[in-house]
Amino acid sequence: MDREEARPQRVIVAMKGHPGSGKTTLARFIAASLGCPLIDKDDVRDSTFTIESQLASNTTVQKLLNHLSYEVIWRMVETQLSLGLSVVIDSPLSHRAHLDRLAKLAESFEGTQLVVVECKPEDEAEWRRRLENRGKNGCDGSWHKPATWRDLERLLEGYNGCTDYDVGEVPKLVLDTTAKDVKVTEHAELVLRFLDACAH
Repeated sequence: MDREEARPQRVIVAMKGHPGSGKTTLARFIAASLGCPLIDKDDVRDSTFTIESQLASNTTVQKLLNHLSYEVIWRMVETQLSLGLSVVIDSPLSHRAHLDRLAKLAESFEGTQLVVVECKPEDEAEWRRRLENRGKNGCDGSWHKPATWRDLERLLEGYNGCTDYDVGEVPKLVLDTTAKDVKVTEHAELVLRFLDACAH
């Protein structure tokens, strides 16, 4: 039985991880390997720049626009599943409520498997280097992402530990994306093997 036949009809690969953890790079490789759509929360969030730049001091509006970004993601996921497609979602998945929403979507489409792939850097120094290089170069153009390590620390303080939740029965693969001598293609292959194992 080949790899494609072994997998469920549809798969929702939900990336999880903090900024700079390498999840976007890995998500792109996974989506390309599966030949399925990649839905990136940053793409949606970036589209709110014009509105938010006019209301920078209004935290209520900022929160509402962030919430709207997720609502757009859920609608896009539902559309792809209705077409019989698998999907990779690149978002922090920082709240259990986000996972619960995806679980409901998976349940509403028979033959759909939800899995979580968490990028968890173990080498803090390397994680910090990547984050600050990205912020220094401005290579991704995301104005809402932390550009310094202190920015990230403040973000994590705001989460107040809510990101470390039990995913229950949802299959989860945790990858150290700062592991030395491990290429992103190798991590992507581990994810594909993980999906095969979930199918059985």
